[in-house]
Amino acid sequence: MGALMLDGNAAAGVLQEIFAVEMTTAVGTCDSCGAAGEVGRVQLYRGAGLILRCPSCEAVLMKIVTSGTRAWVDLRGLRTLQLNA
Repeated sequence: MGALMLDGNAAAGVLQEIFAVEMTTAVGTCDSCGAAGEVGRVQLYRGAGLILRCPSCEAVLMKIVTSGTRAWVDLRGLRTLQLNA
C-alpha cells in the first residue's frame, strides 16, 4: 500500500462517529462488481476527504468528508451495507 492508501480499518473512528456502531465489521456489497466483504478490508485513500475503494475492482464504494461538526457521506458505490446490531 502506498503512503496515501491504507485499509478500511483506518476509517474506523470517523465511521463510528457518524454511524454510532462498529463499522469495520459491517459487510458491504460493491455495486460495480458484486464483491462482498467487511468494511475493514476495503482500500482507504486519504486526501481532501476519505475515499473507500473495493479491493476487488477498485471502484469507489464510499466518500466521506468532515468539517467541524458536519460530515458528508456518499454511499453510491455500495449496493448494500449490512450493519451488526
